[in-house]
Formats: sequence, C-alpha cells, structure tokens
Amino acid sequence: MLRWIRQQLGFDPPHQSETRTVYIANRFPQHGHYVPQKFADNRIISSKYTIWNFVPKNLFEQFRRIANFYFLIIFLVQLMIDTPTSPVTSGLPLFFVITVTAIKQGYEDWLRHKADNEVNGAPVFVVRSGSLVQTRSKNIRVGDIVRVAKDETFPADLVLLSSDRAEGTCHITTASLDGETNLKTHYAVPETAVSQSVSRLEALQAVVECQQPEADLYRFVGRITVTQQGEEIVRPLGPENLLLRGARLKNTKEIFGVAVYTGMESKMALNYKCKSQKRSAVEKSMNTFLIIYLGILLFEAILSTILKYAWQAENKWDEPFYNQKTEQERNSSQILKFISDFLAFLVLYNFIIPISLYVTVEMQKFLGSFFIGWDLDLYHEESDQKAQVNTSDLNEELGQVEYVFTDKTGTLTENEMQFRECSINGIKYQEINGKLVPEGMTDDFPDGSVPHLSGEEELFLKAVSLCHTVQISYDQTDGFGDTFPRVNGISSQMEYYASSPDEKALVEATKRMGVTFIGSNGENMEIKTFGRSEKYKLLHVLEFDANRRRMSVILQTPSGDKMLFTKGAESSVLPYTKSGEIDKTRVHVDEFALKGLRTLVVACRRFSAEEYEEVDRRLHEARTALQQREERLAEAFAFIERDLQLLGATGVEDKLQEKVQETIEALRLAGIKVWVLTGDKVETAVSVSLSCGHFHRTMNILELVQQKTDSECAEQLRRLARRIKEDHVIQHGLVVDGTSLSLALREHEKLFMEVCRSCSAVLCCRMAPLQKAKVVRLLKTSPEKPITLAIGDGANDVSMIQEAHVGIGIMGKEGRQAVRNSDYAIARFKFLAKLLLVHGHFYYIRIATLVQYFFYKNVCFITPQFLYQFFCLFSQQTLYDSVYLTLYNICFTSLPILVYSLFEQLVHPHVLQSKPALYRDISKNSLLSFKTFLYWTLLGFCHAFVFFFGSYILMGEDTSLMGNGQILKANRQLMFGNWTFGTLVFTVMVITVTLKLALETHFWTWMNHFVTWGSIAFYFIFSLFYGGIIWPFLHTQDMYFVFVQLLSSGSAWFAIIIIVLTCLFPDVIKKVLYRHLQPTSTQKSQMYSNRVAIGDDFIALQPLSRAKNQLGKISLLRPTRASVAWTRCVASRRGRTGARGWAGWWSD
Repeated sequence: MLRWIRQQLGFDPPHQSETRTVYIANRFPQHGHYVPQKFADNRIISSKYTIWNFVPKNLFEQFRRIANFYFLIIFLVQLMIDTPTSPVTSGLPLFFVITVTAIKQGYEDWLRHKADNEVNGAPVFVVRSGSLVQTRSKNIRVGDIVRVAKDETFPADLVLLSSDRAEGTCHITTASLDGETNLKTHYAVPETAVSQSVSRLEALQAVVECQQPEADLYRFVGRITVTQQGEEIVRPLGPENLLLRGARLKNTKEIFGVAVYTGMESKMALNYKCKSQKRSAVEKSMNTFLIIYLGILLFEAILSTILKYAWQAENKWDEPFYNQKTEQERNSSQILKFISDFLAFLVLYNFIIPISLYVTVEMQKFLGSFFIGWDLDLYHEESDQKAQVNTSDLNEELGQVEYVFTDKTGTLTENEMQFRECSINGIKYQEINGKLVPEGMTDDFPDGSVPHLSGEEELFLKAVSLCHTVQISYDQTDGFGDTFPRVNGISSQMEYYASSPDEKALVEATKRMGVTFIGSNGENMEIKTFGRSEKYKLLHVLEFDANRRRMSVILQTPSGDKMLFTKGAESSVLPYTKSGEIDKTRVHVDEFALKGLRTLVVACRRFSAEEYEEVDRRLHEARTALQQREERLAEAFAFIERDLQLLGATGVEDKLQEKVQETIEALRLAGIKVWVLTGDKVETAVSVSLSCGHFHRTMNILELVQQKTDSECAEQLRRLARRIKEDHVIQHGLVVDGTSLSLALREHEKLFMEVCRSCSAVLCCRMAPLQKAKVVRLLKTSPEKPITLAIGDGANDVSMIQEAHVGIGIMGKEGRQAVRNSDYAIARFKFLAKLLLVHGHFYYIRIATLVQYFFYKNVCFITPQFLYQFFCLFSQQTLYDSVYLTLYNICFTSLPILVYSLFEQLVHPHVLQSKPALYRDISKNSLLSFKTFLYWTLLGFCHAFVFFFGSYILMGEDTSLMGNGQILKANRQLMFGNWTFGTLVFTVMVITVTLKLALETHFWTWMNHFVTWGSIAFYFIFSLFYGGIIWPFLHTQDMYFVFVQLLSSGSAWFAIIIIVLTCLFPDVIKKVLYRHLQPTSTQKSQMYSNRVAIGDDFIALQPLSRAKNQLGKISLLRPTRASVAWTRCVASRRGRTGARGWAGWWSD
C-alpha cells in the first residue's frame, strides 16, 4: 500500500516497462508529459567489496562457515565465563584463519578494483554539442553517440549508426565474449548510414525502441524511427545491428553508434555470473566427520559435567578446605552452575574440532593445482597451450569420476573439416586434384584444362559458395569498400573466416573446383565461375538456429530472378523438398554418415514476383515486431523454406584426434563409463564411435531411435531391458536420438536409467545443448549418485559442463566459451587420461589422508585432557599450557601434513598410466569410508591412552625415575607437577603424530625430510626458549624451567622412547603383515614401482651429469619416453626448450 501511494505521488517510479526508448544524442521531446527513463551509468563493477563494507561483509561471509562460527562461539564463551583456558587459545587461531583469508580475499578484490578503474577510466570520444569530445568511459550515457576507431573495443552496447563505408557496414570480432575468432559483419540502417560526419549526426533525429537488457548475446529486438523531412521511417533492429561491449572493431577505419545499454546493463556485464558452487565428495565427507566429532565433543562435555556433580555429592570434595566457596557461590542457581560448567568443559575440549583443517585444505588445493599447469605431459606444443585450472576446489574429484560425458566434434575429433564427397542430382562425386569427378571415374582431364560442368553441378556449387556467412580478409586492403578487389593476385592472398569449420571447408572446396567466393559488401555477393564474374544482390539472410537446424539466403541473380538457397541437416531439409532426386540423395547421405562424414543437404527455391512480395512483407513484419519476434520469425521462415528443389548433399570429414582410442580404453579399464553426447546424425555418430573405440565391433549395439509416442518408447525400452537380461554378451552399447530421449525422460526415466546402467557405452545423437545438461543431471541425481565429468569444446557444451560435478573445456577451434565456464581446461582429449588416472589419483589420496590425519592428531591432542579430569576431580584444570594449546595445530604439526598433501605419490606415475585398473581402488570415496574413518579415530584414542597412562605409569609414581637419586620425596610435586606431566604427554604426542605421518609417507623428497625432522626440532628449540626465560607480559610463569628440567632426566628420555615405540610398533607390524599376506593391487604396484630406483622428481632436480648416470641405471624405463610430468618447471618457452632437449637426449 505504501509503495502504491508513493507511486501515485510521483516519489517512486512504477515498475519498469518491457521496452526502453532511447533518444539519439539525448534529444528529448519538448512536450511536458515526457518523463525521462532512468538508466545505469557506464561504470563496470566486478569488485565484491568497497572500503566501507569490506570488514562487515567479509566477516559475515567467513562466519557463515560452521567451523569459524563454532570457534567464535567458543571464544565468546571464554570471554563471558570463567573457563579453564585463556580466550587467547581459541581467539588467536581464529584470528589467524580469519586474517589470512581476509587478506587473500581483499587482495583479490583490490586487483578487481584496479582492473575496473582501468576500464572505467579509458578515454572515449562522444558527440556532444556539435563536436567530438573526449571523455572517460564511465561518463557515457544512454543516448550518447560514440565514435570507435579500428582495433578499439566498444565501450558500451551500441546500435550501429554509420561507418566509414558508404553502405554502413563494419567487421568485428567477439573473441572476448564468446570466443569466436571469425569476423562478423554488422550493418547500419540505410537512413543513418549516410550520416558519416559529426555535423550530420548532430542533426539526426531518430529514436531507438528496444527490449530491456538481457544476458543473451545473440538476441536483440528493437526498431529505429528516423524522422526525415517530417516523415517517420521505421526500420527493424536485430543482433546484426548491435555492437556489444567488449567486442573489437576490425578492418574498418571508424564507426559511430548510439549507446543503448551501458555499464552493468550491457550484455557483457549481464553475463558476469558466478558459477554454481560445486562441492567435492571429500568436502561432504569432511563435513560429516565434523558433525560426528561435534557429537563426541558434546558427549565428553556432558559426561564430564555429570561426573563432576556426582563426585561433588560428597561434602569433602564439594568444598575442600583449600577451596572454600563464597556466600554468593553457595546461593547461586544450580542450573546456571551446571550450564556454566558444561560450557567450561566445552571450551576445554573444543580443540577436538580442528580449526586449521579448512586453512590447510585450502592451501593444499590452491598450491596443488599448480602441478596441473606445470605438467609438460599436458602441454600441447602445436597450439602452445598448457593445462589450465579455473577452480582448485575440485582437484580430488578428478580421482572419483564414474561417468564421462563427452562431445564428439572438436573433442574426440580435430574440428578440422576436409571436403570428401558430395551427391548432386542423385550422382555421387569425389574431389580429385581439385576437380569434381563422378564416383568410379578417374581424373582424366589434362593439366590446366577447365572441366565442363552440367547445369545441375554448377548450380549446386553456386548454392554452396553463396549460402553461408563466411567473411574474407585481404592482406592488401582494409575492407571491400564499394567495389570488390579484382586483381587476380588478390584472390590467392585472401583468407576465409567462418564461425563454422564446415562452412569454411565447403567454400574452400568450391574455390578449388572453380567457383570462387570473392566477397560480400552487405548488399552484394560476388563469385567467379571459372574466371567469369557474377554479382548477386543479397536480399535476406535467414539465420541458422538450433530449432530449424538450417540457414538460407534469398538472392537476386544477375538475370533478375529471386532465388532461395538453403542448407542444413538432412532431417531439417528433406521433409520440405518436393522435387529432385530425394530417395537417391537420402541413400547417399546415409552412406556418407556410415563413413563418419558430416553431412549437409543443399536445396533451392525460385520465387515469382508475387511470391517474393509476400515473402518480403512477412519478413519485414516479423523483424519489426517488438513482441514475440522469435515466434513470428519462425513462422515466416517456415513459410519461406518449403516446396524446395533438392540440389544435393555434401560429406565433410572431421579427423579423430590423436590417441582418442587409447584414452577411451584406459578410461574403460579404470571403471569409468563413457557417454558420447553429440548433435550429429545417428549414422555419423555411430561410425565415429566405432572408429574411436567407444563402441567395440564385438559389442551388442542396442537402439532407441525414431520413437514417435510415449507408448512406443516405453515398449522399446522394455524390449531392450529384456534383451539385456537374456543376452549373455559381456558388453552392450546403446544408441539414443534426441526425440526418443525426450520421450524417455518424460515419463520413463526409471526404465531408461535401468537400461543405460546396464550398458558399458551410450551414444546420444541429435542432442540440443539443454538435453545434454538434462542427461548429465539425470545420472547425477540417480540413487547411486555417481560422480560425473563433462568435457566439450563449444558453446553448446557449456550447460553440460556446468551441470556435471567436474567440467572440462577443450581449447579447440570453437572459441573459449567452454574453457571459460569449465573447472579445468586441456588442449586435447588424450590428456584426460593423465588428468584422471595420475593427477586425480594423487590429489584424492593426498587430501583423504590429510583430512583423516587431522582428525586423528586432534583426538590424540584432546583425549589426554579428558582423561586428566578423572585425576583432578573434574576441576577443569588444563593439562597443557595455553601456548601449547594455541600452537599445536598452527606450528608444531601443520607443515608435515601440508607437504605430504602436496608431494605424496602412492604409486609411480608411469605405473598409474600403464595400469588404469588402479583407479578402481580409490573409486566411490573408498579412502574416506566410515570404516577407514573409524580406524583413524580409534587409533587416535588408543594412542592418546598410551600417551597419558604411559607417562603416568613411567613417570608419575616412581621418584627414582627422576634422574639423580638425590631428589627428595618432599620435592616430588615441585619436580614432577601437573605442568611437567602435561609437557611430557605433549612432547610424546608431537613426536608420535609426526612419525605416524612419516610411516604413511611413501614418496620422500628433501622437503618431507626438512619439515618432518624440522618440526620436531622446532618444538624442542621453542620449548627450551619459551621455558628458559621469564616473560614479563605473562600473568603466570607456570612453564619456567619445566622443559629444561624434564629433558635433564634420562628417565624422561627413556619414557619418551618407550611410549613412542609402543604407539608406532603395532602400526609397523600391521603394515608388514597386510602387505605380505593380503596385499592390495595398489600395494603390489608399489612393489613394482619400487624397482624404479629414482623418481622423475628426483632426477629433474639433479645436475645434468648426475641425472644422466642415474637415468642410465633405469633399465625398466628404457622402452618408454622419459616422463617430464613432475619437473618443477612452468610450461614456459625456456622450460619447453629444456624439456625437448631432455626428451631428445633420452630418445637418443
């Protein structure tokens, strides 16, 4: 109600309308009823914080983490009530974690602010008050006319008004937006294209009406109304008229455009989106373990509180002579006392929850991710691209993958198209030496002669060379201008640019055969047919879209006829043809597909004058509509693209990438199921699947294709399920098409999933991008909840990449959109095997051990504190000094596990790659199973009992163990008080948990030795220093000379050695027995890999002469190439040169 009243009074603007009106040069109407719309300024803001909100916002985000919030509560409890430990013990670690994280996030945001200021402060030229004025990018307003010069980026979303070319066209590249490197042509409407000077633009009276901002880069609906001599002329505006912020002007001297979307309302800014936060299986297990340990903490605190009151039931313990209560304490509420005691015990035992676990895990993930980029085995020399990590949060998930969903084109194949065959008028042709030859014939034309083409053949080649969106770059010119370059030498130096590799391959093929596409200037297209120039007037382009799966052009031929040329998938063109050799062409298309060729069908239609008038009218109405433009255009296109004459079909080959077959076989041996999701037709996809090893020749191929109804689809699924049960074939493969998949997912998901899970390979054809994502989601949310990985190279793979647990982008030829939206990026599909089988294996075992070791060492840490309460009447006396409490997780035990989690290798990388089945040993989160978690937890409790009672038995009763025999019994408490006892327990604990990790370490580097023995040495040095000085700022000097006195006793050293051996000796025995009596496949491989005397790491760090000698001793590796996988060398040019030198020397 209040909002409605404010709107009526004019204080609050009503809801924004669906369209916006932009007055060019901000020339607003003069009548008083006009209320200017409010638009965003042109500042780009990618930063997260400001100087004012950084502290509160960052703290809020950090304390949303359960562990941080928990320690904050503990810290506040320590401040509010009398607790046995100082607030510093919880506050200092919490402050350290919060500060480190805040500094990291603040620095990252400062870099974003810096980048924003550079963009917002960039100089631009705008037309104001009849002149060209320089200003900053952030000062551009909606309606300003902006000038952009060649090779500059567009500072806002602009509607093109004019360019230096008479026809008002310009070329741009959108590589920074969608990754497409081809040149795109954009157009100005004829009425504004003539305004090429500032004075004419200032006099221009025009209004742009368009939709409100939206993120879709390829959608723009609007119209421009130009007033000339009192007459209003309305022209439609579409994506071809809009120049997007971030795109770059190419091959054009300058353009003028009017800003319609600015700042955070530009399409580029609207595409800034945070990817949905993906959480790994390890992180979920870690949270589960935290909850269990929280339960243990609460249990210990409640039990201690109850036992305290049970013990104090006797008066002599409730109020002993040395601790008389005050009157206030006697009269205080029992409930409040119970709560206070419970909170005190909670504080005392709170270190069982490891606050530093999160920091260590984040550091391990961040630092560990560099190894992927440094791995020269994942470096692609031809394209000069190394592996890329976009998020380090999922490293360990690479070791848990159960399903791989892969695109075909550009992922399994090279996406380098080569024209092979075609069908014209029912006859198959091949290209031989650049000439079109019927199948079965040879090239019998003498060299240099011009082959004679029939009318059908020539028309087919003309259709292929005219029906496309290919652009041409000439080395000798900046553009076409008004005329086409006609020097013969030019044509050899021109280069075709196309958004689709198929289009480029077809246009290049027609050029070799004598029909050469010379260029387009927006209004005309020119070709040369065997040297004879022909100019066609381009009337309309019917753009390609995923629903129609075809594109068309309407041209006026040199003779004045109006013709439509169409090309597209056979399922999208053949149903609309009424003449031509339809049946023969369909057979030829199927034959091409069986050979693994990508097929396109070409057709044409001639219009009479009346028909063309109707076509022109319908297109104009649809394109000028502001509402439901897409639907009206689809209706117009359907009306135009019918009654077609079939001309023929093309077959283009896309070669398989290197080692695709070996990679798929390795994944299969690792227990990973591979699904191929592609938009290609069934026959082509099946052929490629067979050639790449996705389908085996001996595999039983099942089909779910061309299903028309739900009932038909359900019946076929039941038949397939029965056939799988009855067939005793080891492996089945399933082929599904997009239509059948839609029916299967609509009502028969369970049955479909049952069939799919029984198949070792699945091929889905004719898939739309959203269908790919839906299939991934279907598997991801199935009852087994398997870990999924999606890999692709194009924009159509983005939804699937974002949906999967792990998304991998291929740095291919379809731009970088998949790479930017992925979690990891690699240059070739073959690198996937190393990424999963080696890096995934290493990351998983490292972080699994890290998590469980952290819980183990904290159980060891806090359980003696719990046991000590039985010996101090549950008085909440702490066993350890507060400094030890604070530094245990931060200093004394943190570095060994961090270094372990960065460098540990259970098995040599060569062995992991040669034995993919080892990947099965770590699948389904086996190293973080409840059984393993229980083992580590019980081990921690056992060791803690040994620490406490071993120290108590060996040192607590017999005074003769205290060194020299001159110590009197009366001085026993002085010499062996609770601080000495606690320090002994703490010393034994630090040594034991450090050596326990040393026992778990298989791969020793100099860093492991340094931090393992260095941590123990640091503890001793620190304790001597801390206890050897009276610190004036400490309230008490409890630890003064305690550590020195302890170490002066030979009996203490004896106790330390005995207790450490008692804890670790059973572990050693268990490992030896299990390794020899019941070795796992991983342990067998360890014995095999131990024959490799020197690891690649060690070799890479040696001087050249010594490394050569060591390499010469490795007879086992002699048949293989020397791996440079773990060389500590970024894939720089210097590093690559060195690596090539090593590889060459090794081969010699």
